Amino acid sequence: MPGSDIKEQLNELAAHLEEHLSDSLIAIEWERDELVLRAQRQTLITVMTFLKDDSKCLFRTLVDLCGVDYPEEEFRFEVVYNLLSLKRNMRIRVKVRTDAETAVPSLTNLFLSAEWNEREAWDMYGIFFSDHPDLRRLLTDYGFDGHPLRKDFPLTGYVEVRYDDVQKRVVYDSVKLTQEFRTFDFLSPWEGAENGMAALNDGTVKPEEGAG
Repeated sequence: MPGSDIKEQLNELAAHLEEHLSDSLIAIEWERDELVLRAQRQTLITVMTFLKDDSKCLFRTLVDLCGVDYPEEEFRFEVVYNLLSLKRNMRIRVKVRTDAETAVPSLTNLFLSAEWNEREAWDMYGIFFSDHPDLRRLLTDYGFDGHPLRKDFPLTGYVEVRYDDVQKRVVYDSVKLTQEFRTFDFLSPWEGAENGMAALNDGTVKPEEGAG
């Protein structure tokens, strides 16, 4: 939780942003005492440029960006940007929503760190970033099928990769499960006796058949 001085700074910043960016923002919100901006996709560059260059902001560091998948919603992907102002000793979070077909403007011309972070978001979620200089996979293989952090991506993936000592190369095989998926719905020792027994007693967790 931020101290009173930081909270006062953030309140002043929120008022400043409301004055100058109201047409470019969907909302200015507080989440766990942290300032969060919900930006329109079309005005993201305007918002980020203001946050970086305005004398009362000076958020010059893009700490990271990541994706979140809400598959039931119309705009299923949320891109979350975490910014830091060393000059003002403040942090701010910016969120923008998009779908699987609509690109989000790339921030590579504003923040150098955006290049690899956007590549990771593309690789893991399939989020497009327009005007990115090199939007290709970062963590998965070149021929990888799908985007593994999407909620609808199968837990086992589509193929398994191994080194074939006979062929002396990496080969791809269909996934072969040694056993079917199981539901381990029983009392967990990590929950502690009190919490675990409460879950069993109120019926929210049922012991596995044959367990005990």
